[in-house]
Amino acid sequence: MSSKKSATAKKAQRVTARKATERKAAAQQATARPDAEAAATATGAADDAPTGPRPTRLTAAAVLAAAEGVVLLGFGVYVLIMGLTGNPESPQQAEMLGVTVVALALLPLLAARGLWLRRRWSRGPAMITQLMALPVAWTLVQNGGGLIAAGVVTAIAALAVLALLINPTATEALGIGPRDA
Repeated sequence: MSSKKSATAKKAQRVTARKATERKAAAQQATARPDAEAAATATGAADDAPTGPRPTRLTAAAVLAAAEGVVLLGFGVYVLIMGLTGNPESPQQAEMLGVTVVALALLPLLAARGLWLRRRWSRGPAMITQLMALPVAWTLVQNGGGLIAAGVVTAIAALAVLALLINPTATEALGIGPRDA
């Protein structure tokens, strides 16, 4: 019984020693190459380590996505308040719509923050948000009246963000495109 305990203890010591050696080696590599990439590699954040200035195209995409999120958030709060204080046909539906739109506003807001910080993962949610905005824009245009302008603005913003995000400068800044050696 004690031999099993000692074997388990020895195995745990070997694992701990191996992990300590790996951390020490990573730290030595970081001090040997003091650039940001080596430091990010040592800390495990190589994917999300921005280097250099943020490209203007990526900044514009982040700002547009954030603006879309703020508009959605404002609309959701408005619908929620009107569902609670107004006189809608179905208060429960109005309240649920408001809550749903507020929740949906989080996607472009989080994507915009990720784009601003140059996080690789943020491009997917940002592009999905824009692709979802195109049918919404089409529906707004089809309903006519004052909604035509809202639909056109929505479509232009969505297409602009898509164009900005597929640009090689933006993809490289996010660590997605090809990199120079």
